[in-house]
Amino acid sequence: MREQLFAANWKMHKTLSEAVAFCDYLKAKMASDPNKKEVVIAPPFTALSAVAQILRGTTIRLAAQNVHDQPEGPYTGEIAAPMLAEIGCTYVIVGHSERRIHFNEMDDFIERKLKAVMKSGMRPILCIGELLTERERGATFSVVESQLSATLKNIHPSDLENIVIAYEPVWAIGTGKTATPDQIEEMHSFIRSLLGGRFGPKALENIRIIYGGSVTPDNIKGIMTSRDVDGVLVGSASLQPDTFLKIINWEL
Repeated sequence: MREQLFAANWKMHKTLSEAVAFCDYLKAKMASDPNKKEVVIAPPFTALSAVAQILRGTTIRLAAQNVHDQPEGPYTGEIAAPMLAEIGCTYVIVGHSERRIHFNEMDDFIERKLKAVMKSGMRPILCIGELLTERERGATFSVVESQLSATLKNIHPSDLENIVIAYEPVWAIGTGKTATPDQIEEMHSFIRSLLGGRFGPKALENIRIIYGGSVTPDNIKGIMTSRDVDGVLVGSASLQPDTFLKIINWEL
């Protein structure tokens, strides 16, 4: 059975001191929690090193929110995968819709980022999903298929289990709108079917497909009871530790 994954994407929130306080609190709360779930924190770059120190020796994993595709070079303001790996990142988010929309990141660039992350021994959380206009004109499935095909075109089946796929309908990110459990299950089943056709059924045994899009303690149970959902990527609801803990412990 695939281990559930609960990832907190803080985006451009939290100062260094706020990030440290959050992680100290979460570490203390989870120390007595017997849950066998994987919890991931993605703070801003300024807090990565300090959070890495706090999380060392725990089961909570560290993620970066972004990465450049090159290992070094004249790219002012960018961060390379080897730098993130040295700090202690286990995961890196790539292809988030906010990077695609606000920074014009295209699938070919995202594909190179994904390979850079894996080359440095980390695991990418690959975000895919459709715009509201694309869903309204019936293009949801073709958009998702195109994104997966472009970003995974050079991935070997043996590497697939090191990738997490995050389905995030863009119209549900930060809007308060959430896809219905039926819509989520339909898309996750479609994604798993696509991957099975591309990589074979054996390659699908360990790959996790998680959902993101206005996840809250109120809707988490409906999301997690969908058969093909292996976890969630949480935005604003992950900014308060007690709220995030309620999502992690959704069965309680």
